[in-house]
Amino acid sequence: MFMAVESTLPTPFRTPASDKDAKALQFIEEMTKNVDSVQERVLREILSRNAETEYLKRFILNGATDRETFKSRIPVVTYEDIQPEIQRIANGDKSPIFSAHPISEFLTSSGTSAGERKLMPTIHEELDRRQLLYSLLMPVMNLYVPGLDKGKGLYFLFVKAETKTPGGLLARPVLTSYYNSDHFKTRPYDPFNVYTSPNEAILCVDSFQSMYAQMLCGLIMRNEVLRVGAVFASGLLRAIHFLQNNWKQLAHDIATGTLNPKITDAPVRECMRKILKPNPELAQFVTMECYEENWECIIKRIWPRTKYLDVIVTGAMAQYIPTLEYYSGGLPMACTMYASSECYFGLNLNPMCKPSEVTYTIMPNMAYFEFLPHGSSTSCLVDLADVEVGKEYELILTTYAGLCRYRVGDILRVTGFHNAAPQFRFIRRKNVLLSIESDKTDEAELQNAIENASLLLKEFNTSVVEYTSYADTKQIPGHYVIYWELLVKDSANAPTDDVLNRCCLQIEEPLNSVYRQSRVADNSTGPLEIRVVENGTFEELMDYAISRGASINQYEVPRCVSFTPIMELLNSRVVSKHFSPDLPHWTPECRR
Repeated sequence: MFMAVESTLPTPFRTPASDKDAKALQFIEEMTKNVDSVQERVLREILSRNAETEYLKRFILNGATDRETFKSRIPVVTYEDIQPEIQRIANGDKSPIFSAHPISEFLTSSGTSAGERKLMPTIHEELDRRQLLYSLLMPVMNLYVPGLDKGKGLYFLFVKAETKTPGGLLARPVLTSYYNSDHFKTRPYDPFNVYTSPNEAILCVDSFQSMYAQMLCGLIMRNEVLRVGAVFASGLLRAIHFLQNNWKQLAHDIATGTLNPKITDAPVRECMRKILKPNPELAQFVTMECYEENWECIIKRIWPRTKYLDVIVTGAMAQYIPTLEYYSGGLPMACTMYASSECYFGLNLNPMCKPSEVTYTIMPNMAYFEFLPHGSSTSCLVDLADVEVGKEYELILTTYAGLCRYRVGDILRVTGFHNAAPQFRFIRRKNVLLSIESDKTDEAELQNAIENASLLLKEFNTSVVEYTSYADTKQIPGHYVIYWELLVKDSANAPTDDVLNRCCLQIEEPLNSVYRQSRVADNSTGPLEIRVVENGTFEELMDYAISRGASINQYEVPRCVSFTPIMELLNSRVVSKHFSPDLPHWTPECRR
């Protein structure tokens, strides 16, 4: 319930755009001024409603709902700790294992140590909580960017493959769940939140047809577009790359008022029939802008009224900022919210800040939050209201859907407070080494993949001396690059180009299903590349590190690199390049 509280939001435009906005901003103030009492209430509600679940009864709370009992009896857990119970639910067990409310579906998250997606149980009412957070975003943005009700948003939004577990529950990404919900499909008209993309295009499961229809709508409505966005920065760059590859056909459709025959999805064709009319003048404009292949400032040139880009550029997405600046001509980039499959956490109260200054205010009504000081034992957790500025913490979560003291894996740094609510900067995902988009590959996973590929070298009496990696995002789609230094014991029997190409595929095959889906179904990640470097290259790398103050006794080869001088050294020693010749195996079926 929204309550009236005087606003202290730091903004140059203090007047809310509407009464609806005023209520939303008042709600933010109420929540952030009463963080500890809200958190106490949330924990009490979660423990009360789930008191009779199998999981909580295991720890003999005896009806207690206070923090002290909760923390003394409930352990901090990882996904692997609770995976057996999750698998029971997936297999059809309908007993109240985690939640007193029925599990409505699974939200899929990044891969487990075994390379498969995590299945996060959720309940219907979590959609209401997610919708509540969404409803707060535009009221905050309207404080900074006036006039957003005078046009539309060009957002490239997509659904991904859905599967069913053996027990019949849907398993799908959180955004696919949201876009398929009535909360999104039958959302009431809001002049501040109108999209160029029709629902039919967003909900089309074929990524090419969905992108084509959304881009076509964006071009047709180019003079109405006030903001351009996607969920991740990489998604927006994929859209620009799509325009580069398909502008001729798009211009043809606009000129003739006929739709590309490759668009076969019936709902998409029907909705586009109502939108697409012959417009030779617009087609000529698109052709003139794209023909010479000068893509600098292309966003501002095609959509001249654009006020900002709405994309996530924190964490692994920060690598895309220079490319976005090139395509957009330096438009501001707004990161509006912080969320995951497990929970929607909070929002950015200063969305027009520089990407390097993005902080998120966690809303205390979304779940019960605890924080593990980075590097400390799990006995040292602190509450949301008690974190300290400047310190880094790992986020621990207890949700209404039944996750209890769950390690999300995000490392956050406290930068300050809004009222009593701490504001956090996202630092990184714990243990993540490589990431292009939604994929997350850690060191152990990469090591296993390298060992898998190395088996192909044995018959050539060749081994991998050292390796490192790099997420190359200079081209779209980005791709993983692996630098290999090889020991070839018999030069007359050295591995051929074909063998090294197959090594690329052998590295990809055991990587997590999120990575493999990005290669096979989403086309958001390109073929993995191996760059073979000269013998002695990694010794030079060590010498360079020592020259910069590293201890020779403690030096370890970095398994992922991005520092420019190191990249230049590695690339100057490359003797051959090899790419995966085929797609890795991936199917949408959920594994038992």
